[in-house]
Amino acid sequence: MTPPPSVLARLRTGRRLAKHADPGDVQIGIERPNGRLVDLLPEAGHPVVPVSPNAIKAWRDGEVLSGAKADAGDAAVIAEYVRLRQHRLRVAVPYGDDTRALRTVVRTRTDLVEMRVAATNRLSALLDAFWPGAKTVFADVRSPISLEFLTRYPTPASARHLGEKRMTAFLIKHGYSGRRPAAVLVERLRSAPAGAAGEALTEALRDAVVALVAVLRALNGAVKDLDRSCAAHLGEHSDGEIFASLPRSGQVNAAQMLAEWGDCRQAYESPDSVAALAGCIPVTKESGKHRAVHFRWACNKRFRVALTTFADNSRHSSPWAKKIYTAARAAGKDHPHAVRVLARAWIRVIWRCRLDGVPYDPAEHGAAAALKEPIAA
Repeated sequence: MTPPPSVLARLRTGRRLAKHADPGDVQIGIERPNGRLVDLLPEAGHPVVPVSPNAIKAWRDGEVLSGAKADAGDAAVIAEYVRLRQHRLRVAVPYGDDTRALRTVVRTRTDLVEMRVAATNRLSALLDAFWPGAKTVFADVRSPISLEFLTRYPTPASARHLGEKRMTAFLIKHGYSGRRPAAVLVERLRSAPAGAAGEALTEALRDAVVALVAVLRALNGAVKDLDRSCAAHLGEHSDGEIFASLPRSGQVNAAQMLAEWGDCRQAYESPDSVAALAGCIPVTKESGKHRAVHFRWACNKRFRVALTTFADNSRHSSPWAKKIYTAARAAGKDHPHAVRVLARAWIRVIWRCRLDGVPYDPAEHGAAAALKEPIAA
């Protein structure tokens, strides 16, 4: 049975490229390393060569003396750059279906978490301005019990007659698991500054609070669903067991690291290549007697967050990780810098685990096995 044509083959771009030569002989230079187009081009058989936008800008400034800029001219500059420097460039290797599936759910979850943070901040600002007492009752304004409270009491007027007995009944009804008694919660509410007054403002506040609560409830549910999806796709991935075996990685954090690292071994020459992609090694600039070491801004930001989050958590259960972090702090590095140092060390360990195809085992990790003392969680 003949396989269906790729999406790219049905596009005008695919048909135009097919007129020139066999897809395998037509390299495509592109200024971004990922995206739907980058996925479709290899599927159609075209080798994709990601190029740095900064490198192309510098090349254009040297080639186009007039400074003119147009899409057609940029395309010609990129083509010339790829033709002359192909010995220094690397052809992108497409990710497998499992990795792309994992990356899809992981990145969508991250985007929703950022949306939830924004909605939480908007709700907090609204309460600070018009209903401060509601924000002080519970520790987290986006927690389920806090959202239930705001649904029942969206304005100061609605909570005017709320006493200890009613608060107790409310907490029992919604399964409050906190350790604060109803009397303490009511006192927090009463001791806060007075909220909005006036019929029109109260009605507007109720509508705004209820709307933001609905948004946060939807986002909380969506994030939970994607948490389960991340865990499921991580379990299906061939490298999932390796990342899940890392100390205090967790299902979601392990999925984030694997999704951004990818499953293509030949895409990286060494662990330092991975560390550079994750922004965990600095950039050194030397000229004559001048030498400066700078923070690496150009990197995969999602990858850096995933790796540094794991590294920071790992030092609470791994004596080896704690030793590296403590040594970095003792050398005068601040907390973020020390965490990046630890993340770079973990990259070397994970690299070896993937090379051997085995999960992480502290007993097989020589430096970790030498440290016997336990770490308090």
